[in-house]
Amino acid sequence: MARTCVILNPTARSERARRWTERLRELCGDALLCATARAGEAEQLARNAVAEGFEQIVAAGGDGTIHEVVNGMADSDAALGLMPMGTMNVFANELGLPANDLGRCWEIIRAEQTRLIDLPTANGKHFVQLAGVGLDAQVVKETSLTFKRNFGPLSYLISAAQIASRRPPRLLIESEDALTEEGSFVLVGNGRLYGGPFPFFKHAVIDDGLFDVLVFKQLGYIEVIKYLQNVIFTSDITTREVEYFQTRRLRVSSVEDVPVELDGELVGGCPVEFQMRPRRLKVLAPR
Repeated sequence: MARTCVILNPTARSERARRWTERLRELCGDALLCATARAGEAEQLARNAVAEGFEQIVAAGGDGTIHEVVNGMADSDAALGLMPMGTMNVFANELGLPANDLGRCWEIIRAEQTRLIDLPTANGKHFVQLAGVGLDAQVVKETSLTFKRNFGPLSYLISAAQIASRRPPRLLIESEDALTEEGSFVLVGNGRLYGGPFPFFKHAVIDDGLFDVLVFKQLGYIEVIKYLQNVIFTSDITTREVEYFQTRRLRVSSVEDVPVELDGELVGGCPVEFQMRPRRLKVLAPR
């Protein structure tokens, strides 16, 4: 087996998380297992693993752990493996990894079957699955770690309901492929899925070199939430209040203080410039 470093985020305190951590330690064998002690440490551990010549770097956690690991190993020849153990495992779902089966996920890593996927950036920060400007980033900002531990994915819905009555920001959209110049909420996808198993980005392909962009036009947050039903439950976007387009570059700005999230992690605010790096990340995935 290729030299493998497993980076584990052990912050979850539930009994289920403890069982999964024990299972991971059983599976790792000769692999180097590194556990994080604080937020942001997974990125540095991944950077160290690259410097030490590890050929496979495995993110054991949720989408936030993957986000950190990818930013630590970007521009290297190492392959990214996944052991999905987080609250949300959207990227693992996108790649077709089996849910709740660490044994099978480890077999996929041991098989060393790789594929190249796109590696997008936002203001120079890498992400793998999705980004949000506005509503969902505000939800991430206001959902505490304790809240997530107690309520899981439901915690985000509770926070969204609390935010819904506020006035949304005015976002300026700049892209040669966009028809809309203004919006109140923007989602940017690399893959098809958002928020779990939901195919928000209907035409997205994770290695086509394109962003898939949803712009919710000048709507209140309650209206945005209503139109999300159309996005989730139809085979294509049918409402004129939401624009869907593909592009290689995108800039979103605002005169207001608007947060930005990447892969569910808060990373700053507007303005934000998105750029695509086609097929620059090697991942270990099922055939």
